Amino acid sequence: MSQHLAVQNQRMRGREQTRSGSAELRIEGSTWYGNIPSDWNVDRFKRIATIRNGQVDPEDDRYKDLPLFAPNHIESGTGRLLEVESADAQGAESGKYLVEPGEVVYSKIRPELRKVIVAPFKGLCSADMYPVRPGYRIESRFLYYEMLSDGFSQYTVLESDRVAMPKINRKSLGECIFLYPDRKQQLRICEFLDASCAAIDAAVAAKRRQLETLDALRKSIIHSYFADHCGEINERVKDVAAKITSGVTPDGGSAGYLDSGVPLLRSQNVHFDGLRLDDVAYIPEETHAGMRGSQLKPRDVLLNITGASIGRCTFVPDGFGEGNVNQHVCVIRSGPHVDHRFLAAFLSSPMGQDQIFSTFTGASRQGLSHSDLGLIRLPFPKLSVQREIVAKIEHHDLKQRRLFGCIETQITTLTAYRKSLIHECVTGQRRITDADLRKMNAAAILPVDASLDGGTNP
Repeated sequence: MSQHLAVQNQRMRGREQTRSGSAELRIEGSTWYGNIPSDWNVDRFKRIATIRNGQVDPEDDRYKDLPLFAPNHIESGTGRLLEVESADAQGAESGKYLVEPGEVVYSKIRPELRKVIVAPFKGLCSADMYPVRPGYRIESRFLYYEMLSDGFSQYTVLESDRVAMPKINRKSLGECIFLYPDRKQQLRICEFLDASCAAIDAAVAAKRRQLETLDALRKSIIHSYFADHCGEINERVKDVAAKITSGVTPDGGSAGYLDSGVPLLRSQNVHFDGLRLDDVAYIPEETHAGMRGSQLKPRDVLLNITGASIGRCTFVPDGFGEGNVNQHVCVIRSGPHVDHRFLAAFLSSPMGQDQIFSTFTGASRQGLSHSDLGLIRLPFPKLSVQREIVAKIEHHDLKQRRLFGCIETQITTLTAYRKSLIHECVTGQRRITDADLRKMNAAAILPVDASLDGGTNP
């Protein structure tokens, strides 16, 4: 620890002793803020803000029409309010906290998600959140930015890891070390961060629109490949497949899963761009043997047939080895006259997806049955033509993945820059002057390698 920081520690201890008589201000292990500027103040969170107590009945006529803020209404890491609904519209019943405009609302559950807002109007917040009223020394927006910062998040995550459920309690939050300059500097910092974050968010939004454009372009191109062959012979899936089946959930459900064994593919593992095995479940060899009907082979086509991911489709790659599926994933084994890649590509295409969802919606069920799937029709050119179509799709996808990767890297760079900018400003590592505010514009604050263009426009 630097000599400067040690001096600050001693200053803080003296301040704490003056205010509380004997308790020392312990900051060892809470050094997320780094070196403290000499003209900044350091204090406990509980001394600069008040975590409100007292809940109200959301069914009371005085409160039921007020907006109710909940963690799921806030975007992780940005502090953006995604939606607003009244307590009545959300069917709220249990006690909620009353929130006044300008108060900071902070989610105590899973603090690594950094869900925090400044309340734009009077409302309620769920019991999973803390309504925080800044003291006279602190601007609401400055409190918001510091609670949004990575460093503050590191402290709260460390504290939340000490309990069974990841959440920060009132006492731990109150004991957190909080840095702040005078109010004039706070206002400058907030003005700078408001404009900077808005510009970065606009750049990220532009990048996401590029990804949406690329996705729409891919769908259009794939549609054209299949549409060119719609006038040819059409066949039903059940007529070109050697097998259509799905698995079951093993006895005991998730409690029976192992850390190793035979992979059990579930709907979260099946995606349009292939299998994602980060959270794959494993089952014992004997369980796999008992699920003989749904044992996987290379080139089996996999289709999600239930839930929010219905319609997602891919195939088992060569060399995958043993595997099985549960009841939410359908296995389609291609017959000798259809290429598995052609079948998977068609089911993933707009033409295939339209049939999947029209069948699913018309049946008003929670899933797609094997018989419904078997009735889906697909173009059926000769095998050599199928492979030509697949080659064109794979060539296009290769180019598109490169573009996707480039744009996603830029989004990652922008997001990281936003986080570091907030951290630097709320810890005094970056000093904001009136001159900075006069010069500030969106182009000046963006990193050169994160410009909107980046050479990735489709």
